Amino acid sequence: MHVRPVIAAVGLLAGSLVALAGTPAQAASTVLYVSPSGTDSAAGTQSAPTTLTAAISRIAAGGTIYLRGGTYAYSSTVTIPAGSNGTSGALTTLSAYPGETPVLDFSAQSESSSNRGVQLFANYWHLYGLTVEHAGDNGIYVGGSNNVVERVVTAYNRDTGLQLGRISSSTSSSAWPSNNLVVSSESHDNEDSGGENADGFASKLTTGTGNVFRYDVSHNNIDDGWDLYTKTDTGAIGPVTIEYSLSYGNGTLTDGTQNANGDRNGYKLGGDAIAVNHVVQHDIAYDNGHHGFTYNSNPGTMTISNNVSIDNTERNFSFDKGTSVFRTDTSCRFAVDGSNDKTVGDADSSNQFWTGTNGSRCSSYSGSLGWSFASSGKLNVTFGGTVVNP
Repeated sequence: MHVRPVIAAVGLLAGSLVALAGTPAQAASTVLYVSPSGTDSAAGTQSAPTTLTAAISRIAAGGTIYLRGGTYAYSSTVTIPAGSNGTSGALTTLSAYPGETPVLDFSAQSESSSNRGVQLFANYWHLYGLTVEHAGDNGIYVGGSNNVVERVVTAYNRDTGLQLGRISSSTSSSAWPSNNLVVSSESHDNEDSGGENADGFASKLTTGTGNVFRYDVSHNNIDDGWDLYTKTDTGAIGPVTIEYSLSYGNGTLTDGTQNANGDRNGYKLGGDAIAVNHVVQHDIAYDNGHHGFTYNSNPGTMTISNNVSIDNTERNFSFDKGTSVFRTDTSCRFAVDGSNDKTVGDADSSNQFWTGTNGSRCSSYSGSLGWSFASSGKLNVTFGGTVVNP
């Protein structure tokens, strides 16, 4: 899947953020500082911070832009343009200043497909610690490749919180975004006015190979938690890996709002009967408004292993066709009387699917849901206060 260089880089970068913050004497082209009160012409030092758009245009490949804490009000999309690339050995970093929380607020935008929040069209960047909210479309849209998006929050946007897809309709399939890692991030309460587009995370329609979601949480979005939709017009996307992640409460916003048009699945894994062999492993689906995990007409050979699905309104696992391989999956019901699971494919006795009674493993998943990110970025999930990591 060709993501190992990117994954290695994120560990190095995450470990170096504090160290870099302690060396403000580096050249301005290598380290730039941004604050809500910064100006375009400022030097970009800690004492004379610049703006985000100016910093993006001035940062050297492999350099670091630090966003100081506070709210940044925008009415226009912030774009990291194609060609402004880092390198495989030194990603260009856009990071929250250590210990601070920058909030990029796009409330001034109207709902429109042209009004995204942040567009990452370059390759080899590392976005870290940002909150992006209230955009008129996607909060963060990734069209580049070999990027790492870490510890971000996308919320209250008017389409999917964080989505991967091609830069434009003229982008060839060979240049679709590939080898991106979204890690230790949260997406919630995204809602479009039609109620059927705003997911938490999406890698759909026009994405290449090697895209990975790890240790992520998607909850209370109006449509799906994850959407890997494909359609006939654009054909198959590259296989996506979703692992060690959590999807809950999708189809109902935190304030209780619902929309009958929403699909409301935890993990929606296909569309238009196009086969793509996704890998979905060590994930939890809980209390979503339709299915927990659904093939959504994907007839491919997906790897569906070590997942847990609990109290989703319809099926916990819904796979009506295909040749997917199911191993050590667990399905439980405590409070919601949904339908029996359906798992067409290769499912052996290691699984405990719901057919009217809970299996022995379900005793670990009773009680209220809780979750948090460890300092390492690992997602810790609890039920009834007991850690049951995916």
